Amino acid sequence: MKVKCFVCGTEDANAVYIKCVHEGQDKLVCVRCLPMLIHGAH
Repeated sequence: MKVKCFVCGTEDANAVYIKCVHEGQDKLVCVRCLPMLIHGAH
């Protein structure tokens, strides 16, 4: 299985990913994109 952030699309093997549910589907988000999901884009 290829690990890929659903926000930025990174496939970096050294990145840390968190499993989440978005629009009813299980997805992965990298920790670099997590703040944007929590706080929204500014």
